[in-house]
Amino acid sequence: MSKLKTRKTVAKRFKVTSTGKLMRRSTGLNHLMRKKTLDRRRRLLNGSELFKGDEKRIGRMLGEGH
Repeated sequence: MSKLKTRKTVAKRFKVTSTGKLMRRSTGLNHLMRKKTLDRRRRLLNGSELFKGDEKRIGRMLGEGH
């Protein structure tokens, strides 16, 4: 049986927290920043938790580490 390989593009986009949750980068941080408030931009920088429906699929792509 062959080893399960990690999809590197997925590994760069998602991080696993110490509690096992998957985190993703927030959308809306590339342009049109002047109209967004400083509080909103700061909140977007933190990222957010991955949607529960995607967690199983992304976790499988990350390999056995998740």
